[in-house]
Amino acid sequence: MSNKQMNRKIILSIVFLVVMVFSGCSLSQKSTDIGQEEAKNKALKFVTENLVQPGTKLEVKEVIKENDLYKITLDVSGQEIIAYMTQDGKKFFPSVMDMEEVEQEVAESKKSSEEEQKEVPKQDVPEVKLFVMSYCPYGTQIEKGILPVLAALKDKINFSLEFVDYAMHDKKEIDENLRQYCVQKNEPAKLASYLQCFLKNGNAQECLNSNGINSASLNSCVNATDSQFKITEKYNDKSQWETSQFPPFDVNKDDNGKYAVEGSPSLVINETKIASARDAASLLKTICSGFNIPPEECQAELSSTVPSSGFGEGSGSGSNASCGE
Repeated sequence: MSNKQMNRKIILSIVFLVVMVFSGCSLSQKSTDIGQEEAKNKALKFVTENLVQPGTKLEVKEVIKENDLYKITLDVSGQEIIAYMTQDGKKFFPSVMDMEEVEQEVAESKKSSEEEQKEVPKQDVPEVKLFVMSYCPYGTQIEKGILPVLAALKDKINFSLEFVDYAMHDKKEIDENLRQYCVQKNEPAKLASYLQCFLKNGNAQECLNSNGINSASLNSCVNATDSQFKITEKYNDKSQWETSQFPPFDVNKDDNGKYAVEGSPSLVINETKIASARDAASLLKTICSGFNIPPEECQAELSSTVPSSGFGEGSGSGSNASCGE
């Protein structure tokens, strides 16, 4: 959330609070009440003409009386928003603050700002580590953005996919983390192609088959890794979950601690955790800032469109949301 957006939210919410405080006296004394149907029409017209971009899909789902105001539930391009209007139809309050949500947004914004301010240390061959949860929609989002970068830079960087040390998306995530870890370990040249396929619809078996990944070798690695780090054993025994509400995934636990990884995604370049936008062009620029002498591949023209979160193709928002933290 930008400072401008945050300030606007604060101002709107303070105005709303003042109205709510005095609603029991000054507003209740007003005799004018335009009625629910007129409030609906007025809100729809006002929001359409003043608060959203032309062509935005907008619907007023519900209008009810609450504390001498009309509480109006809007659907704006699939997102539900609560607004309020005075009963005379003269004042409209398009935002109410959820304190916990704002506190979290401020904390994330502050943390991202601190990471963005860090200067990427430089090396001849940058070391790039991307920490994800395989079913985290924001992890898949940055993976879509970084794959074209890996294709452009190839062996100019040392890249490794690593995993956050807990799994928020149950057993399927543990199983997929293990698969991706072992594909990278056994057949690293096939990891990017496997991910390109997996990110389309999450069909792991289809992607293993289409990339000719050796199933016997993969299964052997998965079983050995599972046994070494007691992944399934800990999943089945909640007493080993330490203080987390989620099962541990300890394959990259040491690196999680070393780089203070708390959620998915987390990007580490040359031993430093760095924030970056998730489109390919921004990721290329961020990673290339870690070269002593950037190669010509850093001039590649990659897409500046932010990928969609989750599986599938398309574009998404520029949010720095993450799983965890």
